[in-house]
Amino acid sequence: MNLLLDTHILIWAAMDELPKEAAKYVDDINNKLYFSPASIWEIVIKNGLGRKDFFVDPTSLYSGLIDAGYEELEITGRHTLLVSTLPLLHKDPFDRILLAQSASERISLLTADALVAQYPGSVIFVN
Repeated sequence: MNLLLDTHILIWAAMDELPKEAAKYVDDINNKLYFSPASIWEIVIKNGLGRKDFFVDPTSLYSGLIDAGYEELEITGRHTLLVSTLPLLHKDPFDRILLAQSASERISLLTADALVAQYPGSVIFVN
């Protein structure tokens, strides 16, 4: 299965603190794992604002993801345009671009965010 990981799951994976339900997806060698540059950008911004839940070095995280074999899913114009078609269930722009990337590329989005999980499409909620 192709999986795009949301930002918190990426952080938890980097810190070896994945909840069991998320770990079963991330650790499954049959799954291809993707991350979005939007997640790195979100970490840069929120880390800079002092948010404790985003306290991870974005440069180290990025390098670690590449080294671990995660694929970077580039953001395209098609992805950004698709954001405008999403219902306004969740206003976080980072989550919205992840949802658009996931839908556009037909990749399941793995998230621990209950609001994101309310979107139609292939969203997998773990907690």
